[in-house]
Amino acid sequence: MSGHTSKPTVGALRETDESSSVPVVLTWLAWSLFAASVAALVVRVRLDGAWEIPGAVAVDGLTALLWVVVTFFSGIVHSYSRRYMAGSAHETDFFVGVFSFTLAVMALVAADHVALFWLCWVAMGLLMARLIGTVDGWRQARAAAGVARRYFLASSALLGVAVTALWWATGATTVSGIAASADGLGGPAWFVAATALVLAAMIQSALVPFHGWLLSSMTAPTPASALMHAGFVNAGGVLLARFAPVVTVDATLMLGIVAVGAASALLGKLLKTVQPDVKGELGCSTVGQMGFMIMQAGLGFFGAATTHLIVHGFYKAYHFLSAGEAVEHAVPTEEESGKTSAVGALVVLATGLVGGATFAVLTGKGTSVDSGLLLAALVALTTLHAARSAVRQTALSPAARYGAIPLVFLPAIAGYALVYEAVSSVLAGLPMVSASTELTALHALVAVAFLAAYVAIETGVHERSERLYVALLNAGQPAPETMLTATEEYNEH
Repeated sequence: MSGHTSKPTVGALRETDESSSVPVVLTWLAWSLFAASVAALVVRVRLDGAWEIPGAVAVDGLTALLWVVVTFFSGIVHSYSRRYMAGSAHETDFFVGVFSFTLAVMALVAADHVALFWLCWVAMGLLMARLIGTVDGWRQARAAAGVARRYFLASSALLGVAVTALWWATGATTVSGIAASADGLGGPAWFVAATALVLAAMIQSALVPFHGWLLSSMTAPTPASALMHAGFVNAGGVLLARFAPVVTVDATLMLGIVAVGAASALLGKLLKTVQPDVKGELGCSTVGQMGFMIMQAGLGFFGAATTHLIVHGFYKAYHFLSAGEAVEHAVPTEEESGKTSAVGALVVLATGLVGGATFAVLTGKGTSVDSGLLLAALVALTTLHAARSAVRQTALSPAARYGAIPLVFLPAIAGYALVYEAVSSVLAGLPMVSASTELTALHALVAVAFLAAYVAIETGVHERSERLYVALLNAGQPAPETMLTATEEYNEH
């Protein structure tokens, strides 16, 4: 972003004579909040007891953990934006927006009163919509902000319906009070509240069919996209974790959450195959990863869902902030082969199975016939997929690849299992951190359908259908008013 152009363009940056001190101050404050959050987490782990303002705020393990994660990402985005937004007429507004968003999320995860929780949820959405439309002289950015704002307000309305129904059913005005009264929930009020909670989470996490706002937000500045994909979309998982005692009342609803997550995981993978640009691919990847996170919540493992959102946050923040490196002109290479030999297939299969077994042994999930078995199977499938991608890289000799894959992936799975255990221990004081459910024939049906669809995608069966290709192209399109249609509109944004 040089800020220099020989002809006027929509939303072009203008040079400023003096640099504002706001970015410097807010970056320092963001990292100060991170340091304070780390200290709070350490103290929270070492000391038992509730930190609360009764009826308003409660700081538990989830709060302290998410404070650390959110402020770390915020600090990274603030620091990155110092150069990225330098010279922009929107620099100060952008930094104020990012810092305000950070404070809104920190308040959200600490809020106990349902009204405060709802207000923070609304503020978080409106602030993210503002960040998406940072370049207000760019009509596509304004349109993208408008699309996102409509989705976020719909999510807020659903959350309002949910907390109102829960207050009506329990008489409690706090999240902790509702959780304590969850055993007595049932009937129409519970159904309305639980359905509204799940829908609100789906919208915020951009699950299919509510992924439109995410794919329409590509006009956002890159650091805003990083914050969105690494933090904002995780709000759906946080919402389900906070209201876990409500959504776990009925096993059928939990199975529905698993099915919704599985559909988004698969469709996100399919949509990624038809995206023509890096940010579009990353957006569809987020849709799929949020599907996996919601699946874990539906299986009753909210600690695993929290672990997933943390790990995914680091992964996606890195990829968005380094997205420019992926845009290069290069001739085709032979570094990746579309075929896997028999030996390679055996190595991949063995690595996946041993990876799943390693996770089961270290966490105890998957060692009995309950939903933990499906969680371990998801880990095995993820390991298998990553190993298959690695074995197809031909830069190394076959012997080096086949030997390196288990040596790299199995320790990584062991590390993931240990992180999961650490996160679960931090969340130990929360209700329903792990609420595994009994497996049913419907669970088996969903699992078989998911595996069959996954295998079909990996083997390219979907590529034989022109109708499916067109449907995916249409489903993966952003809102028309947010699309750039002229080359010059890309300049200086």
